[in-house]
Amino acid sequence: MAGGGFAKLPDGSVVVALSLAAPPDGGVRQGVRVRVLVRAANRQRALTRLRNLGLRAVYLRGNTHPPTPDEITAVLHHPDGIVWRTVPDDDTESWHPIASLLRPAPAT
Repeated sequence: MAGGGFAKLPDGSVVVALSLAAPPDGGVRQGVRVRVLVRAANRQRALTRLRNLGLRAVYLRGNTHPPTPDEITAVLHHPDGIVWRTVPDDDTESWHPIASLLRPAPAT
């Protein structure tokens, strides 16, 4: 998995950052990649949280693109502890809750 990494926090928890292909019918254009941030007790639990949401083929290989301090702040301040936004990072786009990525797009 390209573009993934993690950062260990002082309290022992971790923030995992992954770049994934946007799921179909996720309200994002096809072919767009999204950056997903997950906070959990450890790396395996972070990946399990994503798999439980339906993102089955999620793996973290290496630490090539760990989360930045701004990304860590974003996920720490979100009540669910899972946020996303499109890649490449656009500073004007805010982080979105994971539910908005996984719900089907409205019919037009």
